[in-house]
Amino acid sequence: MEVDPYEYDPVARILLPKALRAPAGVIYHFVRTAAEIAGEGGGSPAGRRARLADIRAGLDAVANGRAAPVHPLLFEKLAVVSAQQGLPLAPFYDLVAAFEQDIDTARYDNRAALTEYCRRSASPIGHLLLHLIGAATPANLADSDAVCTSLQLINLWQDVAIDWNNGHLYLPLADIGRFAVTESQIAQGICDDAWRALMAHEVAYARALMVRGAPLARRLPGRFGLELCSVVQGGLRILERIEQADYDVFRHRPVLDTLDWCIIAARTAKMRLFGSVGVSALSSEGHA
Repeated sequence: MEVDPYEYDPVARILLPKALRAPAGVIYHFVRTAAEIAGEGGGSPAGRRARLADIRAGLDAVANGRAAPVHPLLFEKLAVVSAQQGLPLAPFYDLVAAFEQDIDTARYDNRAALTEYCRRSASPIGHLLLHLIGAATPANLADSDAVCTSLQLINLWQDVAIDWNNGHLYLPLADIGRFAVTESQIAQGICDDAWRALMAHEVAYARALMVRGAPLARRLPGRFGLELCSVVQGGLRILERIEQADYDVFRHRPVLDTLDWCIIAARTAKMRLFGSVGVSALSSEGHA
C-alpha cells in the first residue's frame, strides 16, 4: 500500500485557500518523491536514473490518460489535479530533468548553463503555483522565474561548502576563472580577496534578479502575495548576511536568527504596503 506522507505541505496550509491545499499537497508529494530518489546517498547513479525514468513514465501515463506503472496513488492524484486545476505537465517534466541533472552534472561552464539548470529546478514550482491560483500571466511567469532563480542561487551560495563535499560545484567555471579562484582553494575553504570578489559578483547578480522579480509579490492577492513579499525579503536578507560574513560561507553559513526575522517582518510590511523592496534594482548587465 502506497503511503502519502507529503499530502499536506505545511506551507500550502497557510498560504492557499482551503480548496487549493490538497492540490498543492499533490505537487509537494511529487517533488519530494523525485527529490528523495535523486538524493539517495546509498543508491548508484544508474539506479537513481532508472527510478527517475519511472517517474517520467508516470508523467507519460498521466499525459496519455493511462494508469501509471509506478507510484499509482501519486499519479492518479496528479492526473485528477492536472485536469481539475488546468495544471500543465511541462513543469513536472522539467523538475525530473533537474533531478537527473543533479546526478549527472557536477560543474557548470558559465552562468547561462547554471541559469538553465535553475529553469528546471526552481522555476517550475513558481509556474505551478501561479497556475494553481489562476495567475499564470506572461508577466507573472517572467517575474516568478526571476524570483525562483534568485532563490536557487542564494541557496547555492549559502551551501558552497556543503555542495563541494557532495561532489558538486555550482559556481560558474567562467566566473571562477575570471576572478582567479581555483577549485583547490574552494576545497580548502580559503577566503581571500579573489574569493570575496567572486562572491560579491554572484551576490550582486542574485540580488538584481530578486529585485527584478519582486513586483510579482505586489500583484498577487491576499496571503499569497504577503508570503511572497516575505520570501523576497528573506532571500535578500540572506545575501546581506553573506556580505556581513565578508563572504566567508565556508565558516559562516548564513542562518537567519530572531533579529533577522524581525527585520524581514518589518520589510515585508513596508513592501506590501508601499511597494518598497528596500534595495536598488541593480543592472544585470553591470554584473554579467
